[in-house]
Parts: sequence; C-alpha cells; structure tokens
Amino acid sequence: MPLPFLTADRAFDATNDDVALPFDDHDRWRRPYRPGPWRVASAALLLLLASFILLCALVIALAASPGGAWVCLVLALVGIVVALRLLRVGAWVSRHGVRRVSLHKTTTERWGQITAVRTVQQPVRWLGLPRTVQGQALVVVRRRGGPLALLTDHNADFLSRDEAFERAADTVEAWGDEYRRP
Repeated sequence: MPLPFLTADRAFDATNDDVALPFDDHDRWRRPYRPGPWRVASAALLLLLASFILLCALVIALAASPGGAWVCLVLALVGIVVALRLLRVGAWVSRHGVRRVSLHKTTTERWGQITAVRTVQQPVRWLGLPRTVQGQALVVVRRRGGPLALLTDHNADFLSRDEAFERAADTVEAWGDEYRRP
C-alpha cells in the first residue's frame, strides 16, 4: 500500500538540478523533502507501542474485562493517530501558498501574504525540545504578523543532514520566487 505522506515526489530523485519546481501538478500540497530518520523512528516506535497495547486490549477482552479493553483500545488508537500526525509534520508547498504542519495545528500562508522566504542564522530548537543551539532556519516573512520558521537544520527531519536541509530550503525558496507577488 503506497503511503504518499512518507515520501517526497520521485522528481527529487532525478539528477536534473535545472528544474527548481519538478512537479507537474502545482495545485497539490507537497512536502519538498523526505521525512528524516528521527521522525520516522519516533513514529515507528509509537506504532510498535500501539500494537502491543492492542494486543493487551485483546488479552484483557478475552479475560472478560470489557472496561479495561476499551481503555487500551482508545489508548492504542490515540497512539496511532499521533504517529500518523507526526509523519505529516513539516513544511508543505503548493501554488496556493506554504503550510507549516505541527503536531497540534496547521498554519497556512498564501504566497500573496508573504514578503520574503530566506534562510537565516539564529538560535533554533534541537529536535523540538526547549534547548536551543545555533543553527539555520528557513523563515517566511509575512505582511501581517511576525516571521514564521518553516524548517530548521536541527529538527527531526534534518538533524545531521545539512545537504537535505539546503536542498529543501532552496526548493521552498524557489516555490516562493515562482508564486510570491512583489
């Protein structure tokens, strides 16, 4: 079963670097990079834990304790939903704008409401934890509101993957250059 939220489009695998926007359908929301190993490993561990909890729910249900089985079932379903949402976290682009998906909310900015997309050196959170380190962030400067950090080189997608961060930042900047109105 294909899982389109796990992989970026196959066009990024091509060696043709002349094409900044390698997609045919620019109306569809796409993540211009693959999820990083930290994000995939976290989601896999959550799914593994959910499978054990589902097994516990089955054993508890067979032991004739339906209340405990329902609690385990709900807990496992919450773990599955969190794991799937964790895989969707990141920056998504389309002709319509840029979208930042976090675990709890999604922020969408139209290209017309964005004045600049640039990479800056600033303190960034390490793996989303409160600890900050000096790093790079891809920042969207909005007409209304403050800057919005889309990607950092120390998040779960790009930790120890500097080339992948640069490529993703360049791709989002190319989308911004293509569709942003001056």
